[in-house]
Amino acid sequence: MAPGEVITAEVLNGLRSGIGHGFPVSDSADPTLRTLRVLAAPPNGGVRTARCSRGA
Repeated sequence: MAPGEVITAEVLNGLRSGIGHGFPVSDSADPTLRTLRVLAAPPNGGVRTARCSRGA
């Protein structure tokens, strides 16, 4: 993924397919991609971190 890229089911499926074929996903917080770490810039210009978990 690239900075600013929208996280879609298609993007996640592509990443998961790569993992399934043995390709590493660089800088992933969770190698299974069950949990994503999302960085967002708030209006004041700082950076905050949010976590998103995929439902079971």
